[in-house]
Amino acid sequence: MLYDTIIIGTGPAGISAALTLKIHNKSLLLLGSKNLSEKITKAEKISNYPGFPSVTGEQLNAAFKAHLETMRIEITEKMATSVISMGGHYAVTAQTEFYETKTVIIAAGVTASSTVENEEKFLGKGVSYCATCDGGLYKNQKMAVICTNPRFTHEVEYLADLAETLYFFPAYKVSSDLSVSGNVKILNSFPVSAQGDKRLSEIVLKNEERLEVNALFCLRDCISPNTLLPELKMRDGHIVTDRSMKTNLKGCFACGDCTGRPYQYVKAAGEGNAAAHGVIEYLAACE
Repeated sequence: MLYDTIIIGTGPAGISAALTLKIHNKSLLLLGSKNLSEKITKAEKISNYPGFPSVTGEQLNAAFKAHLETMRIEITEKMATSVISMGGHYAVTAQTEFYETKTVIIAAGVTASSTVENEEKFLGKGVSYCATCDGGLYKNQKMAVICTNPRFTHEVEYLADLAETLYFFPAYKVSSDLSVSGNVKILNSFPVSAQGDKRLSEIVLKNEERLEVNALFCLRDCISPNTLLPELKMRDGHIVTDRSMKTNLKGCFACGDCTGRPYQYVKAAGEGNAAAHGVIEYLAACE
């Protein structure tokens, strides 16, 4: 199936874009978390979102979920790992799935966790963002996994079953019922650098300890936009857009925190609406 658009991200920007496109009867795929935005959920109080005075983050997130359900918009709970230009359209890989679309809206927010030095250099050469895609390539070898969200626990367990040794770096308190075998070593000092010649061969931790590994899996809620789509024009770590949220790439739009400050929910929602209208205009011009 060739979608009219694929939206990457389920924060206010992605939700706003999805709602507008649904109203205009466009076929869409919404990629992200069914819990929507963890950043919003953790907000103690939000006072500047119109119509929701002094709302908590949990309440606003619940309202977003209810709105999506009312509009019958489903979320595909997969993390996009790459966007590839196919000439007249785009291909999006999300873990083991491959989707095609006329346009793309990047609404993935900003990467909350720091990337590892040389991470992009070794992408596809020992560094991966998808355990189920690439784990089998390193069976019975030494692996490391950075995990920023418990929702990826099943991928950590999958790697544990494959690895000779798995160095596990969770960015959260690990549940006591985590089903991992004795070959898993949970470490607190995070990797800061990836090293090697043509391929990854070791990681350096913050405490300067060095670990020999054949693979490093980075399981995060989102990855940097220029890793998703290297041709994107960036400035100060954000995607450059015009007022209709167009990027420098034809048929590619961006909205929300990934386009820059202020990191405000109401700003993100407005940009999502603008991006959706940009997509509508683009599709009409292509007909």
